[in-house]
Amino acid sequence: MKFRLRFAGLWIVAQLLIFLLIDQAYSISLEGRVKEYTLGNGMKVVLLQRHQSPTLSLHIRFRVGAVDENLGTTGTAHLLEHMLFKGTKTLGTKNYAEEEKVLIRIDSVAMALEAEKAKGEKADKDFLRYLEKSLQELTEEHRKWVVKDEIELLYSQNGGVGFNAMTSADTTTYVVNLPSNRLELWARIESDRILNPVLREFYSERDVVMEERRRSYDSQPERKLLEHFLATAFLAHPYGRPVIGWPSDLQHLDKPATEKFFRTFYSPANTVLTVVGDLDPEAALSVIKKYFERIPPQILPPPLRTQEPEQLGERCIQVVADANPQMIIGFHKPNPPHGDDVVCDIIEGLLSYGRTSRFYQRLVEEEKIAVEVSAANGFPGERYPNLFVIFATPRHPHTAEELEKAIFRELDRLKNEPVGELELKKVQNQIQTDFLRKLNSNSKLAYWLSYGQSLWGNWRYFTKRLTSYEKVSAEDIRRVAQKYFTPRNRTVATLVKSAAAP
Repeated sequence: MKFRLRFAGLWIVAQLLIFLLIDQAYSISLEGRVKEYTLGNGMKVVLLQRHQSPTLSLHIRFRVGAVDENLGTTGTAHLLEHMLFKGTKTLGTKNYAEEEKVLIRIDSVAMALEAEKAKGEKADKDFLRYLEKSLQELTEEHRKWVVKDEIELLYSQNGGVGFNAMTSADTTTYVVNLPSNRLELWARIESDRILNPVLREFYSERDVVMEERRRSYDSQPERKLLEHFLATAFLAHPYGRPVIGWPSDLQHLDKPATEKFFRTFYSPANTVLTVVGDLDPEAALSVIKKYFERIPPQILPPPLRTQEPEQLGERCIQVVADANPQMIIGFHKPNPPHGDDVVCDIIEGLLSYGRTSRFYQRLVEEEKIAVEVSAANGFPGERYPNLFVIFATPRHPHTAEELEKAIFRELDRLKNEPVGELELKKVQNQIQTDFLRKLNSNSKLAYWLSYGQSLWGNWRYFTKRLTSYEKVSAEDIRRVAQKYFTPRNRTVATLVKSAAAP
């Protein structure tokens, strides 16, 4: 009894601290502090002044990702991200006028090589060998004009850290952190990357990405399971395709098509610049206008029209590999700003946030049927209707089938038993505080400000979402669970162990 009373007292203290943290965070409102502008070419600029350190976090987010690729060209968005590290007509080259002559010859030979390979068995083997040798010789000749990683070196020499980029299903983002007196350096480099990119070393970099796929996807059973799961869950929508691309597409991606993809989607109207840190908003805007407003506007293609048809029955697949069993379960659901998406965030927390979550308590601790079980809402992206997914690994000697049934029992509990007030409040607070802690850094603030502005046209989206969690009721959870967690709406992918698997 003393232990229970002591635990209850500690829990109350913890909740009070959480409420204080939330109140403090909300009192330091971003409203009025975040400055937003639209340049003459349609580019969005979001600025937030924070003087905690003399640094800036700089994000450029393009509203383009794997979801925007056409059939036959999967992997283009990710490969293009790689290519924009190669430099421009002034960066990454010793003499672009001379380099360009070699690049034109490389492109000509590479296209001839691709055309001959496309003939399959009818290809001229001698001609193929000649073209391959010519391409190799030209590639060697081209190297003498290249300055490797010059952009990264410039940033490093000027105190830059975290120079990186990321491609997702929805967006592509380029990031770096710099001293606050290096804003103009960043603006000069990044505007040049958009205005004058040179996709040098295209074919060798394509080989790098193909090797990345072989190493990180084809040889990783859990990645293969996820890839096949998504391809099964989505019949029509491009969310079913891997961000890195299908192997047969990757090996045939060509430079002209990649350049066209760049010109189509890296439009000012599709771009959000976010700068957070030690800045003067008016001075920063003046620098940004000077360099980025010179980028000409472009007309964006029409929005994606393909919609995933309603799922009419459970889909189950097995992926055979020499690996321990794993499983992924997914349910179709709406994307933000639909109200049910917020409820699914709460359900994710109830099921898998920490050691007090339902999955951990029931399936890992009590039944000891699972090594780990976790839920994730909003997969693989949020621009379009997506999935609520569950990842699970059974504990030997229990089978994936046993674990699957146990997971379904927990989902049925959500459908049939109202969530208690204390449990619901705990998860609501947990989600809010976990997110608020992330906003202590310039880089995280820049990330979320650009994310909200890019996907939904309003950086305020994530602050509104934080308060919306408080409005989710036990009845909302039961209603959403009954609506989406049905056998008809379910996709199950299981990794089956086989010693004979390749």
